[in-house]
Amino acid sequence: MSESSAAAGASGAFGGWRRATGIAGAAIGVVAAGAAATVAVERMTVGRNMRRKARLALDSAGPYGSLRGTPGRAYADDGTELYYEIDEIAEADKADKADETDDLDPAAEALSERRRRLFGLKAPAPVTVVFSHGYCLGQDSWHFQRAALRGVVRSVYWDQRSHGRSGRGVAQSRDGVPLTIDQLGRDLKAVLDAAAPEGPVVLVGHSMGGMTVMALAAQYPELIRDRVVATAFVGTSSGRLGEVNFGLPLAGVNAVRRVLPGVLKALGQRAELVERGRRATADLFAGVIKRYSFAGRDIDPAVARFAERMIESTPIDVVAEFYPAFTDHDKTEALALFARRPVLVLAGVQDLVTPSEHSEAIADLLPDAELVLVPDAGHLVMLEHPEVVTDRLADLLTRAGAVPAGATVGEHGKASNASSTAQRG
Repeated sequence: MSESSAAAGASGAFGGWRRATGIAGAAIGVVAAGAAATVAVERMTVGRNMRRKARLALDSAGPYGSLRGTPGRAYADDGTELYYEIDEIAEADKADKADETDDLDPAAEALSERRRRLFGLKAPAPVTVVFSHGYCLGQDSWHFQRAALRGVVRSVYWDQRSHGRSGRGVAQSRDGVPLTIDQLGRDLKAVLDAAAPEGPVVLVGHSMGGMTVMALAAQYPELIRDRVVATAFVGTSSGRLGEVNFGLPLAGVNAVRRVLPGVLKALGQRAELVERGRRATADLFAGVIKRYSFAGRDIDPAVARFAERMIESTPIDVVAEFYPAFTDHDKTEALALFARRPVLVLAGVQDLVTPSEHSEAIADLLPDAELVLVPDAGHLVMLEHPEVVTDRLADLLTRAGAVPAGATVGEHGKASNASSTAQRG
C-alpha cells in the first residue's frame, strides 16, 4: 500500500479500526502464566512455520508505520543524534486557516491575541504539535493520529535516544552514564530547538514520552510558560512507578521487583546472545506483548503485529539501560507549570504498565484538565482506540487555537465516544 493510500485509508476510517496496545520493558522479565498457557495451546494447534508465514504476511500487508515526513536531526547535549520528521500544513489548508479566524471560539481568540503580543507585528509562527513516544516504541506508534492530522496542523514526530531511527545514547554507550528521565527532557528541548525554534507548541506524550514532557518542564519552566499552549498526557505517570504491580499477585510482583533489574542488566551484557533467543522464542514473546499491550479481545492481527515489531526492534541492552530510570522518576511538582491552559489526560482503564490511577493523580493536580478514561483499553490506547484518542486530541487542538473550530480532522469516531469513554471535563 502506498503512503498516500495508507494516509487516506487511515484518516477516512478511524471509526472502524479495531484495537491494540503496547508494552513497557518491565514486561520483558514477566512471563505471566496466562500468556504462557495461551502460547502452549496455540503451539499444539498451529505449526511454527505457519505462524512465521502469517507474521511475514502481516508485515507485508499492514500499512501501519508507513507514513513519513520531512526528516531532520537534532543533537543532544552529549552528542546523541536524535531523528525527527515534520508534517507541514498543506498549502490549501494554510489559506483556509487565514480565512477562518473569525470562526475561532473566545478561548482560541484569546490565545491568538496572546501570540500576536508575543511575536509583535510579524505573522506568528504556526502552532507545532510535538509527539513523544513511549518506552520500547518509536514515532510510528502515533500512526493513526498522524494519518488523521496530516496536512491539518504542523506536527513533529521524533524517536527518543536509542529508539527507532535515533542514534544510540552517547553518554550511555561510550561513558556508561546512567540514563535518566531528565536526560530525555533535555533531548526534547534539543528537538524543539531544531524543529520548532519559535512559535506556540502543543506537547503530546505517551508513557515515557509524557514523563519526558514533565522533565522538560522541570528543567525549562520558562519554555512552558512562554510557548506551550496545550499539553496531552497519554497513559503516563508523574511518579511512584515502583509501586506498579503489572497485574501480578503480591508474591509475584515482589519477586519481579527484586530480580528484574539485575536480570535485565545481565541480559544487556549478553545482548547478541539474548537477541538470538528472542527470535527463537518469538511466539512466547508475542504472548507477553499481547498481555501487556491489549485489553480487548478483538485485536486486528495486523495492528498487534505492528506493535510487536516496534517492541522487538528495541535492543535488549537498551531495554536494560532505560528500565532503572522509571523507579527514580518523580515530576509531580512540575505539573503545576501546565495549569491554566488546555490539558488532556487520557488513559486506558485496563493499563497494566502505567495504571489509570496514575492519570487520575495527574488530573487531580490539574483540576481544569480534561480527564478521559477509556474502558476496554490497555497501555497502547492510541493504537487500541485510535478514534477516541484522535477525537480528544482534535478537541484539545481546537481549544488551543491550533486547528480552526470548523476544521475536519479525519473520521475519528465521535459517535463512539459517548459510549466508550468516561471523562471529567
